[in-house]
Amino acid sequence: QQAVNAPPLLLPEALGFSPQLLLDDIINIANNAVTDAVNGLEEFLQRWADERAKKEGGSDTTKESEWDPTGEVEQGLVAFQTLLEYHTDIAFDFFEAWSLRNVFAVPPDLPIVLPHQEGLDLTQSPEREKELMDEIVELRLQLQDQRRLGRVLTRAVHVSRAGRRRAEKRRERLSFLHDPTFDTIEGLPQKLFELYKSVSALPDLDPATLSSLTQYRLSDPGKRPWETSKTGYLNWAVSQLLVRARERNAA
Repeated sequence: QQAVNAPPLLLPEALGFSPQLLLDDIINIANNAVTDAVNGLEEFLQRWADERAKKEGGSDTTKESEWDPTGEVEQGLVAFQTLLEYHTDIAFDFFEAWSLRNVFAVPPDLPIVLPHQEGLDLTQSPEREKELMDEIVELRLQLQDQRRLGRVLTRAVHVSRAGRRRAEKRRERLSFLHDPTFDTIEGLPQKLFELYKSVSALPDLDPATLSSLTQYRLSDPGKRPWETSKTGYLNWAVSQLLVRARERNAA
């Protein structure tokens, strides 16, 4: 038959394998079968030659010395293998050519739509095809960036975990600072705040009290009357009581 020019990639795409590789495998199997047949025949002929040599060993010593069973078997096997390989090559050359022209041949005008190409629009213009290819390249770059970002984030997670482990070890070394006696120290600021509120709630001093304090002679210029001694404090307290008593009487 006349050879048919079919798209070279159509059959591998449709079948999932290359027809040429399939034919090569078939030919290799045939050659292996020829080799196995020759090896089996060699064992059979070697046993036959050994038995014949034993039977004729005692009858004629001259003939035994002239006849070499091993050499005869090897020469016959080489000739037999050469003949088989010759006919095998011729037969499978015809088989390969016939298969490529008949079994694995598709007419170029035959409308074939592969399952994974069904519904696709293959009539795009070169400009549109170039745009699609550029878009694919851009998407691939974005995918690579995402993968790179994922690796960076994974590395950052490992670094963060290592830092957390170090921080936990430091915390364990400083765990002795967490002692119940420190609760008293923590309560001091609250007590100071309450003291400040109490002092702030005290009434302001009246002008008479302020004038008496300023007119009182200090025994020690650096101290107030009630700070000098117990006597100074008592004198100051008595003067304050007298001032308040006068104010009440005047009222």
